[in-house]
Amino acid sequence: MKTRTRHIILLILAALLPATRATAQQSELDNTVRQVMRESGMHHAVLSVCVYDVDKGKPLYSYNAHQSVIPASTQKLFTVGAAMAKLGSDFRFSTRLGLTGHIDRDGVLHGNIYIVGGGDPLLGSYRYRQTSYDSLFNSWCVALRKKGIRRVDGRVCYNTSVFDNQPLHDTWQWGDIGNYYASGVYGLNFHENMFFVYFNGSTRIGQPATATRIEPKNISVRGFCEVTTGPEGSGDQVTIYGSPTNDERTYRGTVPLGARDFRVRGAMPTPPRTCADIFSSYLRAHGISVSSTSTEATSLPDSMRVVLDYQSANLYTIAQYTNLTSNNLYAESLFKYMGHKKYNQGTFASGARVVSDFFRERKLESSGTRVVDGSGLSRLNRTTADFLCRFLVQVAHEPFYDEYCHTLAVAGQSGTAKNLLPSLPANITVRLKTGTMDEVKSYAGYVVTPSGQTLAFAIVSNGHECSSAAIGDKLAKILLRIATAY
Repeated sequence: MKTRTRHIILLILAALLPATRATAQQSELDNTVRQVMRESGMHHAVLSVCVYDVDKGKPLYSYNAHQSVIPASTQKLFTVGAAMAKLGSDFRFSTRLGLTGHIDRDGVLHGNIYIVGGGDPLLGSYRYRQTSYDSLFNSWCVALRKKGIRRVDGRVCYNTSVFDNQPLHDTWQWGDIGNYYASGVYGLNFHENMFFVYFNGSTRIGQPATATRIEPKNISVRGFCEVTTGPEGSGDQVTIYGSPTNDERTYRGTVPLGARDFRVRGAMPTPPRTCADIFSSYLRAHGISVSSTSTEATSLPDSMRVVLDYQSANLYTIAQYTNLTSNNLYAESLFKYMGHKKYNQGTFASGARVVSDFFRERKLESSGTRVVDGSGLSRLNRTTADFLCRFLVQVAHEPFYDEYCHTLAVAGQSGTAKNLLPSLPANITVRLKTGTMDEVKSYAGYVVTPSGQTLAFAIVSNGHECSSAAIGDKLAKILLRIATAY
């Protein structure tokens, strides 16, 4: 009888052990979260934390998880997930080179060249040799030569009608506009819609710095330099101001003491026009004269014939850069193109509609979530930590999950998370998207534990009153506890 009683007790204890362990884990995590909330800079903040078991689809931990918060760049998780579902990872943007008119026996094109944008964010990008504008324009020039063209009695026209004429969302902040990360999205993007401006710092802190040159060399930018010299090693503290339709740019902030040829990225004025202008110059420099200046073609003539269909890298490659480096242009290009494909409207509103369609089709209840843009630049975007986790759980059951995972940064190793959790044990993997803007910090992604369990997590802070580095350290403590507790 005693043996039987002992056996029953052991069975009960064995059954209770997982629950006891889970309770202890949640208690440790809750203690960490509440400790963070007691720290300096958090007294008026909203902190939301959520953890889900991916296989079971069940929440493991929740702290303010249903509070609607600004996600910043973790918004890109929605954009990339919807794009992989709606477009497919092998999707490629297409830019067409076309002609009108006829070519006479002397190789003169009596007509126009057309660049028809398809929303490709990598067109003329400096990131790859094959996408640089020299390589791009060379391939276009070769295509024209193959048609026997030696001179153009006409002009280079550009068409951007795949997207609307609103490159910036109405709610993006003026302090962002003019900088490379808020350069806007066009039907014809070029050189990632950015230019480089180079500065020389002074030998004394507080003294004026000098803007020495810009690249690409042939773009039209009138720069007004108000930049001064900051401490040695202080990095890029320059903010650039300017309208997308105006070639004036004002540079403010600091560059490091003694810096030479210090490169800062700014938003390029009217990238579609710049693309056409520089291509015209390229043709003239390579023996094909063009008689007239470039211009926009708001519609395409029926007589236009396509000479070359230029294809971008595939969506998977673009999605990797979107999430790993938090590239806003790439996100907005995917966002608007989804709207163009499904609703024949390349707008922010149609892109938001497609992402919301994805939520609805997957039966993801999305109250508290508002999709405004694809990148997270707008402070009107809203979501909850619980919804971020439920979205990630859903993606984990999609056929594109493996590719999706590989667009996320690995904590301590890559992308925007390269310096995050350097002491993370080697048998734990954290893949995540980070988000940062004024008074907003967010981490969301997946943890794979030593036992092989996959967790979806989201940590979002709004309204904190400490530096970006300080809030990053606070959220990292919570993430480390999540990664090691389960």
